[in-house]
Order: sequence, then C-alpha cells, then structure tokens
Amino acid sequence: MLVRKRNPMLSALVGGGLMLLAGQAAADYALNMTPGATAISHEIYDLHMLIFWICVAIGAVVFGVMFISMLKHRKSQGAVAAQFHESTTVEIIWTVIPFVILIVMAIPATKTLLAMENTRDSDLTIKITGYQWKWRYDYMGGKPEYEDNKFGFFSVLATPRDQIENKAEKGEHYLLEVDHPVVVPVGKKIRFLVTGNDVIHSWWVPALGVKTDGIPGFINQSWAKIDAPGIYRGQCAELCGKDHGFMPIVIEAKSEADYQSWVAEQKATALAAAEDPNKVWTKEELIAKGEQVYTANCAACHQPTGEGIPGTFPALKGSKIATGPVADHLNRVINGKPGTAMAAFGPQLSDSEIAAVITYERNSWGNNTGDAVQPSQVKAAR
Repeated sequence: MLVRKRNPMLSALVGGGLMLLAGQAAADYALNMTPGATAISHEIYDLHMLIFWICVAIGAVVFGVMFISMLKHRKSQGAVAAQFHESTTVEIIWTVIPFVILIVMAIPATKTLLAMENTRDSDLTIKITGYQWKWRYDYMGGKPEYEDNKFGFFSVLATPRDQIENKAEKGEHYLLEVDHPVVVPVGKKIRFLVTGNDVIHSWWVPALGVKTDGIPGFINQSWAKIDAPGIYRGQCAELCGKDHGFMPIVIEAKSEADYQSWVAEQKATALAAAEDPNKVWTKEELIAKGEQVYTANCAACHQPTGEGIPGTFPALKGSKIATGPVADHLNRVINGKPGTAMAAFGPQLSDSEIAAVITYERNSWGNNTGDAVQPSQVKAAR
C-alpha cells in the first residue's frame, strides 16, 4: 500500500482557503453606507456619495494623465522635459481647480452640518446620560401633547450571560439587546441631550444619522425624526472602559397611538414602583430582589460569583466591605469610591434596590452575615 507524503505548505494553503470561503459565506458584507431611516441620515448618505464620486473623478483624471504621460513622453521616445516653473498660467490653473473642487464639496457639506445642529422646534426632548456601562434616559416633555411625558429609566444590556461567556449559541442581535428600549413616536422631531456621568461616552445610532459624545459636565445635542415604525440599534462609540462593548442602544419607533399607550404603561409602572420607604422587607424578599439588581448593575465587574477580576475589580466574596459594618457598605454603594471604577449608585438606584443588593451581597458566596438592610436605613444614610 502506497502512502502519499502530505505537503504541509499545500495543506496550510488549502485549509486557509476553505476557512476564508467559510467566513465569506457566513459574513454579511456591506460595500457601502446605508441610507438610514431619517432625512438627516439620507443627507449624510447623499453627501458621502457625492464626495466619493468626486474622489473617483479626481483619481481617474490624475492617474490617467500620469499613465498617458509616462507612456507618450518616456525617454526612449526622445521626450525632453518641459520647463514651465515660471508659468503664471500653470500657477493659476493648479490653484483655481482645487479651489473650485473644495467649493463644490463645501456647500453641501455645510448645508448638512447646519441641518444636523438645528434642534429648534422639536416635539419631544430626551436627556441621555452615559454610565459605566449603561444608559439613562429621561423624558423631559416638549410640545403640549408631550408636556406630561416626564419619567426616566436605565437601559441595560439584555444579552444572556451564557452567550457572553460562550456557553450558548449567540443570537441574531448579540450584544445589541437591552432590557428597556427607548420608544419614540414616528414623524416627530426628537431632541436628544447627551451627557456623561463618569467618563466620555458616545451615543451612536447609524440608522438615525446620530453620533453624539456624552461628556461629563457638558451637554451636547442632536435630533432625529424617524419616518417609519421600526427598531433601530446602536452602541457606545467611545472607548469608555472594560465593558465598553456592553452598552447597546435600542430605539423603537411607534405610531402615535402605540407611543401614547407605552407612555401610559411607563407611568403606571413608575407609580407601582413607588414603594413605601417605611415598609419592612423580609430577608428572603430582599435577597430575591437584590440578585436581580446585582445581575443588572454589579455582575459585569464583580462577576456573578462575587470573585471579581483579580487586579482590576475587587472580590465581594469574603471582602471587608461585604462582611464588615453595614454603614461602610451603605456608604460605598451610595457614594462610590473616587478614583476607581466604583460608581456612586445613590443617584441610580432606589432605596429598596440599594437595600436589596446590599442584603444580597452580605448573604451570598459564603458571606453569611445574616443582615437584612431595610430601605429606611438607606434613606437615613443618603
């Protein structure tokens, strides 16, 4: 029996080619920008195509002249270089032509930029605050029909943890799902006020033609008017820290009637969540609620096991904070720790949520302190 010796170089080339073909079959390639879902995004797309074709024309002319010159005026044909460095005509030509090209590009670009900055006469205003690593949306009212739209919520990554840890098949919208999408009415001008709570973030939704930096201490603004109902996704476009990739944005545009129904639901939810601060919770109730709060706000850094990330985020399992005096634990969660990634959750969470998450941390992963922190204690510590 003859055995053919395998050529390792050939095997590598064939294997690499098969992997490349498999990748091409699986990937959804795009060769250009998409027009988007708003008038501004269409303007941006048209401007992009205009500049693109101008660049193509310039490249064709420049390289065409170069190749023709090299072909017809080469030394073997007896060509002699011309001397025209003192030519006023040439100086004028190569000054005027680029000037005209710049004007052709600058006029539509300026028009689009001015339109992007024009937030006047908006129907509804939404304030957006970037946190490490989630978004806060506050509806601030607007024209008379939206004046009472005043409520807020956090929007957090909703991709299941087992997908992130590669223990399950990744879904269609991997890392682009949230627990609480932003809902807006179609056909209305929505003004976005964007800022940051801790570091610089960037609120980016390509289909809306919006990309606005959220800078602590400053408020930037942009706007969108969505023409058709649908779901539009985006992400934080600024490298804002360890979980930068876990800050998706989901905008859901609905008809006016559906939007008003959603607003009514939000108000009802907010009313139901207005708990009695003097209510005494059982330890079991606090732990159950605390686990939910911890998963949404703390697990990314301190990990679901409470063991943290050595050298980056401290462990809560067996830590002095989670097993020491309750007052120190309250202070850390409410006020954070300056100079570190530990944010102040006092402005972010309610009294009952803080009480629940502290109770959960003090009674999990072997931290069997037996403490049950009540919302009244949180209120007194604020």
